[in-house]
Amino acid sequence: MFGSRNFLFAKTAVAGNPLFVWGRNLFGALGLGDTTNRSSPVQLGSGWATPSGGRKAYSGFTLSTKNDGTLWAWGRNNNGQLGQGNTTNRSSPVQIGALTNWLTPFGGGYFSLCKKTDGTLWSWGANQYGQLGHGNTTYRSSPVQIGALTTWTTVSAGSYFVLAVDNGKLFAWGKNDFGQLGLNDTTNRSSPVQVGALTTWSKPAVSSNGINQFSLCTKTDGTLWSWGNGQYGVLGLGSSTTFYSPKQVGALTNWATPAAGDVHSLCVKTDGTLWSWGGNGFGQGGQGTTSSYSSPKQVGALTNWSTPFGAAYHTLCTKTDGTLWSWGRGQYGLLGLGNTTSYSSPKQVGALTNWQKVSVGGATSLGTQT
Repeated sequence: MFGSRNFLFAKTAVAGNPLFVWGRNLFGALGLGDTTNRSSPVQLGSGWATPSGGRKAYSGFTLSTKNDGTLWAWGRNNNGQLGQGNTTNRSSPVQIGALTNWLTPFGGGYFSLCKKTDGTLWSWGANQYGQLGHGNTTYRSSPVQIGALTTWTTVSAGSYFVLAVDNGKLFAWGKNDFGQLGLNDTTNRSSPVQVGALTTWSKPAVSSNGINQFSLCTKTDGTLWSWGNGQYGVLGLGSSTTFYSPKQVGALTNWATPAAGDVHSLCVKTDGTLWSWGGNGFGQGGQGTTSSYSSPKQVGALTNWSTPFGAAYHTLCTKTDGTLWSWGRGQYGLLGLGNTTSYSSPKQVGALTNWQKVSVGGATSLGTQT
């Protein structure tokens, strides 16, 4: 199921940093005070910094920081993922506490994380597999700090598990039924556990699917690694084999920024090219077809791709010129193209050239402008 994918995006060049939203509006995930879907970007106030949507199908919630360091949330709140100390849904943004040192939020399945400016990492919401990282399976409806580390850098949250990098060390916790934690077993972890002993990990990306769970991560040497459920060829290793510890994807050393959807994977290289692999039933691989493939294939011939975002059955990606592009399944207006048509090749979202930060959730998209 691709359910309720949400997208979050940020643009640059408009005073006040407006936030734009579109896609499925389940539980008010767009924050517009209603539950009406939008197939084109609609502005939601201004002064926003970094948005993030709940990753799992039907998550239906959104997080975003503002320029003043405050943290806000809206949408579905069945497991306390909005951080309000309750389970009441909200169709408009509500502030989480009164602190002004929030930096980067990360929406998981039905749980949330956010890094603060002091480098600490906090989590709340559903915790049946220990995905909050607190050493237990207790649900939380308000933010609780994960351990005592103050040097977290990059974080990626999936449906039920998390990967995060601290000083080049890769840590994993949460559900592990397919070895997606990379610890060479299938045992769940409720606290961060280091993956191997290396200190050269860079950017992690984890799947948004609750069933086909897998992980990707680059290293500082430009290599790309993958592990977990290999169904549909999502690991890029030329097969559909499941691996319980990291395996290198090819031998290249110019991988830069990975992204993972439900059944497909993406990565931009240092030369600005974009590559995809895995499930492609709705054209989410951007290859102009709906054929799946288990090894990386270049998307077109352009060399100005910047940051990819993989959702259930569709993809978004920014370019270095500030434009935003989308492709794959178009249901609910997910692609932001003013319709519900699916496309198997990249299509530009509007004509603006000032997109800055982009994020995809269950079935919505969000973005800000400067």
